[in-house]
Amino acid sequence: MSIARPKAVRTLAAIAAIGVIATGCSSDRDNGGDSGGSGSTGTFVFGAAGDPASLDPSLASDGETFRVTRQVFETLIDHKPGTSELEGGLAETWESNDTGTEWTFNLRDGVTFHDGSDLTGEVVCANFDRWYNWSGTYQNTTLSYYWQTIFGGFANNENDETPEANYVGCTAPDELTAVIEVAQPSANYPGGFSLAAFGIHSGPALEAYAEDDASGEGDAITFPGYSQEAGTVAGTGAFKVDGWNKGNGEVSLSRFDDYWGETAGVEKLVFQTIPEESARRQALQSGDIHGYDLVAPADVKTLSDAGFQVPTRDVFNIFYLGITQDSNPALENLDVRTAIAHALDRQNLVDTQLPEGGVVATQFMPDTVAGYSDNVTTYDYDPELAQQLLADAGEENLTLTFCYPTEVTRPYMPSPADLYEVMRADLEAVGITVQPKALKWNPDYTEVTRDGGCNLYLLGWTGDFNDGYNFLGTWFANYQKEWGFENEELFDLLERASTEPDVEARVALYEEANEFVMDFLPGVPISSSPPSIAFSADVNPPTVSPLTQEVFAEASFK
Repeated sequence: MSIARPKAVRTLAAIAAIGVIATGCSSDRDNGGDSGGSGSTGTFVFGAAGDPASLDPSLASDGETFRVTRQVFETLIDHKPGTSELEGGLAETWESNDTGTEWTFNLRDGVTFHDGSDLTGEVVCANFDRWYNWSGTYQNTTLSYYWQTIFGGFANNENDETPEANYVGCTAPDELTAVIEVAQPSANYPGGFSLAAFGIHSGPALEAYAEDDASGEGDAITFPGYSQEAGTVAGTGAFKVDGWNKGNGEVSLSRFDDYWGETAGVEKLVFQTIPEESARRQALQSGDIHGYDLVAPADVKTLSDAGFQVPTRDVFNIFYLGITQDSNPALENLDVRTAIAHALDRQNLVDTQLPEGGVVATQFMPDTVAGYSDNVTTYDYDPELAQQLLADAGEENLTLTFCYPTEVTRPYMPSPADLYEVMRADLEAVGITVQPKALKWNPDYTEVTRDGGCNLYLLGWTGDFNDGYNFLGTWFANYQKEWGFENEELFDLLERASTEPDVEARVALYEEANEFVMDFLPGVPISSSPPSIAFSADVNPPTVSPLTQEVFAEASFK
């Protein structure tokens, strides 16, 4: 199977010539000489692995969207650069009541949105109330995944599968305070307030959004028009949106000079989609871009030896084989799922396909997260046992659809097609017939897998914040179509973990949940690996983040 051809990579000079971005950044990266010693001018071009889905982060759930929108919108709480430790964002400080059901945010004074309006407590509340009152198509998890994951359902749920709302309301006792109330305490708080999906929009922008609407259902969702073009969205970030040329795969941002913090180190920032890693590497080597993410393991040394900067992030991810149990009766049989786990030579996959420092995963979180257990059931590579288990289950002639994404690279999944091929060969070696289903990452793959449209599929997760529930609770806290199972014992265990106020007791429950999950085996955790990111020698790159939350305002030219 082949991955779709990448979009043509335009040289910086060509981009400037047609007016997509400002002049002053030529193909040899001298920035037309205008960056000078200050490094505060010019255009920084970053090679993205995939297109964003939306300019409104609240409608998204993928890293490529958040890479862009994180530069434009800011959240109440942030992370210290280069760490998973929480710090103040738009709120300088925050606190909760003793029960964890009321969260008070003390906002920064003097913060201005890109449209000139001011950040106030009322604006913060208007954002949260907007999400809570979503109706119609917005209640589809394609558009409201993170809202439903962190805050539950809506003021009026329109679907029986939508979770009960945990959000109660928001009040603004004064201009610089917002108080958010939730019905039940949760391990999702306060970390959930740091998610890019909850970036704060201006009041005038919210009013304009109300004039537009999403439409469609199932896999055929049409995003609202305002989220697909520049001109309406307005955040408080160090950059504002100038344009989105979908045909060329380019999102153009410009420095916001009235930013409340330190202004960005470059005038212009362009995210150019280059789906294939080899094409991104060539674009960096030829001077067409200044950086790109998700460097192929084999390219790290080559680039470093050539003088490029190739920092490696700390490990904070999981790559897994997902199994949709109710998509095929055979997959509801634990022996069949166990056979699939034993059929996969995960050590070979780690050794041949993943970056140095990658490890075989034993559970659905990396060992850097509190709640990791040393006592889980493990599944060594044993193709003979896999064949015996399939025979015992009467599934010697099992046929499964195996989905994998194209036109994308993820931190946990450097080359999806290659990873698929390795696993396909392992499965076929034990007698499973594999029917491949290649889908473009955005929006097809994410929608189809989330709606349970695959027997097997490749996905993974880079943690949003450092709490075990952000991993286990993301997948296994309730029925989800992508996993296709009901297990009330597991759901209850994670509910207890989520609402446990004592940290040590909560961590112990996460350990118990990890052990339960690996006995039940809803999928197969494959690996955790440290993704690399590359930059040209003539830039001061942003601080790399284990959460892949780089802030490009830190970047400048030397």
